[in-house]
Amino acid sequence: MKYAIGIDLGTTHSALSYQAMDAAGGRGAQQAVLPIPQLTAPGTVESRQLLPSFLYLAAAAEFPEGSLGLPWNKNLGLTVGELARSHGAKVPSRLVSSAKSWLCHPTVDRRAAILPWGAPADVQKISPVDASAKYLEHLRQTWDRELGKGAPLTEQEVVVTVPASFDAAARDLTLEAARQAGLPRVTLLEEPQAALYAWLEAMGDGWRKQLKPGDVLLVVDIGGGTSDFSLIGVSEGGGELQLERRAVGDHILLGGDNMDLALAYALNEKLKAAGKTLDQWQLSALTAACRVGKEALYENNRLQKAAITVPGRGSSLIGGTLKTELLREELNAILTEGFLPRTKIGDAVVQVRRSGLAQVGLPYAQDAAITRHLSAFLTRQAGSLGLGTAFARPTAVLFNGGVLKANALRDRVMETLNGWLTTDGAPAARELEGADLDLAVARGAAYYGWVKAGHGIRIRGGTARSYYVGVESSTLAVPGFTPPVKALCVAPFGMEEGTQADVPPQEFGLVVGEPTRFRFFSSSTRRGDKVGELLEDAEGSKDLEELPPIETSLPGTGGALVPVNLQAAVTELGALEVRCLEREGKGKWKLELNVRQD
Repeated sequence: MKYAIGIDLGTTHSALSYQAMDAAGGRGAQQAVLPIPQLTAPGTVESRQLLPSFLYLAAAAEFPEGSLGLPWNKNLGLTVGELARSHGAKVPSRLVSSAKSWLCHPTVDRRAAILPWGAPADVQKISPVDASAKYLEHLRQTWDRELGKGAPLTEQEVVVTVPASFDAAARDLTLEAARQAGLPRVTLLEEPQAALYAWLEAMGDGWRKQLKPGDVLLVVDIGGGTSDFSLIGVSEGGGELQLERRAVGDHILLGGDNMDLALAYALNEKLKAAGKTLDQWQLSALTAACRVGKEALYENNRLQKAAITVPGRGSSLIGGTLKTELLREELNAILTEGFLPRTKIGDAVVQVRRSGLAQVGLPYAQDAAITRHLSAFLTRQAGSLGLGTAFARPTAVLFNGGVLKANALRDRVMETLNGWLTTDGAPAARELEGADLDLAVARGAAYYGWVKAGHGIRIRGGTARSYYVGVESSTLAVPGFTPPVKALCVAPFGMEEGTQADVPPQEFGLVVGEPTRFRFFSSSTRRGDKVGELLEDAEGSKDLEELPPIETSLPGTGGALVPVNLQAAVTELGALEVRCLEREGKGKWKLELNVRQD
């Protein structure tokens, strides 16, 4: 059997969806979501559609022997999924979370054993790549046990989703995690595109009645840990509607986890006022209880309050239990007004530094107002797209992410966005109905696998950024003066997967035979740069963002400068390669996140 398989490797949840295909690549049975066995308590395995993206590194003898076993491995010393999340809230020093966000953190070694971040020395840590591989391995083992007879996952075409804001390094590390998990044939797909593919499948041919040429679709994706924005244009070619991804936003670490913590802080103040003090363990338990209460209130509009219970810490656990309530008006005030305030278009994102020293960790968003981040995205993209308007003006909105299951939050986004459009003299945007907010990304990834086989409509887009390699200027030596670094465009915005481009005839000197450092830059706003275009001041440009450098030693005579021409390629997997070609084919080097000589 052949399947189109989609994996949503999420910050807080992961999922797998699949679509059977016949020998000609046509669709077989209806697409389905794979139930995922996972521990929900020691010794208790249950199957659920979502796998929480949490990993708990158990201490020796912390659990009874064999109680962390799964159907395919009875002697695990760690756990992934629901038990990891719930038990890890009580012992956060052993809980690995947000591995996906660490994958795109450029200032740490993402292959090093650094998680849980800040854990004591007696905890055996794991790298962000290894943690991501554990989640993917759990999904692979589930598939092979449930459906893998005659169709192991290693032999299937698998699509794994990543945020549109992931740079080339984070994408390559995701592929590395997949290979480590036993998935050698993986294609990457941006999550907002996956959400749109899921909507296209759900609508069938009816999607053409909801979108028309000239529409600009805004995808708003708010998950547990991140907020992601994309713009997709609708055009017509050859009598058919076409979709093209035109812009993506930054990777914003702001989402449902922030909301749960905000509720916990507010209820903690109520408990303090009643003379009850919580320690750090109880605050974690309160945060988890607020998440449950929040979901209950959003799912049932008739409820006006949700009971919140926090276990006690004294000798009498029952007698020490703390109780409070989460009121609907508190929910609306804290989440709707706190995270989605009514703002004006052009309002700047607030950056606050409260101290000269700060803990090193994930670069969380300092401004909790998602509407301000959306305003900044639309304003910035108006200039880069050359629209001649104050901001990019969407005509339709597609929502994605579990947070937006709440009607109140979706309504506030639409209210704020349409307020901006009305003020700017533009028609109001409409919300596209029919989105599956929890499973859309996995479903859309599976549908994309079928589209790749030559069916349905494909969203065009290519690279979400323009990419540049740093070139040191050739200048006379001057004391105290460092030669400026220029930025050579090697992959323009929108370069399609499976294509390559030669840098126009120009030789560069490639350092071989000694340790050296390659610098790379990217831009989400420079759309007009062509391959071979040289920007004079890479370090001083506000449009360029520097990526993690490659530090390596290329084979060759020590310290020699080898004359090379450059060639760039975007692989079918979406990874960027920069090839250095010596004269007359004498040598060929390929620059990725690691460097090797072919």
